[in-house]
Amino acid sequence: MSRAFVNEDHEPPRKRMTFDLPSPDDPGFDAAVARALLEAARVSEVAEAEVATGVKWGEPRLVRHVERVLAEATAAGDDRLEQVAERYLRAADATP
Repeated sequence: MSRAFVNEDHEPPRKRMTFDLPSPDDPGFDAAVARALLEAARVSEVAEAEVATGVKWGEPRLVRHVERVLAEATAAGDDRLEQVAERYLRAADATP
């Protein structure tokens, strides 16, 4: 086998996020989904979070929850969470 196809410096498989969400009929479901999507975006796993939650990135019904997380992130100085929350809000604005 050619050495070009051997990856001697491969990285170990990375641990995937798990999404522990309340039942969809729970009043805290939307807030939990919003947080799950934002935390997944922090580590580039939005597609996995969309599958796990059944909610697409930019879903307008989550805007108030994302705004709350954005305020918390700003107060805590969490620049990355602030960045992904702002990106979510832009996507929600663009949703028809």
